[in-house]
Amino acid sequence: MPVKIRLRRMGRKKQPQYRIVVADSDSPRDGRFVESLGYYKPLSHPARIVVDMDRVEFWEGKGAQATDTVASLLRKVRRGGDDSVAVGEVDKAAEKQAALETLAARRRVEAEARAKAEAEAKAAAKPKKSAPEKEEAAEAEAEEPAAEAEAAEPAAEEKAEKPAPEKKAKEPAAEEKAEKPEAEAEKKAASKAKKPAAKKKAPADEETSD
Repeated sequence: MPVKIRLRRMGRKKQPQYRIVVADSDSPRDGRFVESLGYYKPLSHPARIVVDMDRVEFWEGKGAQATDTVASLLRKVRRGGDDSVAVGEVDKAAEKQAALETLAARRRVEAEARAKAEAEAKAAAKPKKSAPEKEEAAEAEAEEPAAEAEAAEPAAEEKAEKPAPEKKAKEPAAEEKAEKPEAEAEKKAASKAKKPAAKKKAPADEETSD
């Protein structure tokens, strides 16, 4: 009897998995088989096929013919797989790492969504300003720097004016000091002028006494 390499359905309802088996062509699809060569999981992401290619070549050398579906899968296995079908057993470490990365990405998305919702709730809780109020607030903000500059100008002017009165107060004191020697000199000159006049009057008094 001719021998075929075909798929044998396994798994639960609506969750099919298949074994790649060598069976008689007259046997039913899910009936007796001669040898299991591997398995095929079409519902994994990506689909995965694991098969012993040495045994496949052995049976093909004996005249076993693969069904169209199995022949297509074997061609993908010989090419090393593609985006839709992965070849070989699952790398447990890689699978665990991928699961951790997926979990971290999901938590990050949830945290961002939570932060966004909180920000929106805070924004909704704040009273909304009408258009005139917004304009007034903008004008007040624009006027604040000008008012600060105006307040700073008088203070700078006061600082600049403070030394001037001191200089003026010192100038009269200097003038007074300069005037004092002149007044003393005039007084001394006047006293000298008066003394000779008194001496001259003395002989006149003597003549009148004689």
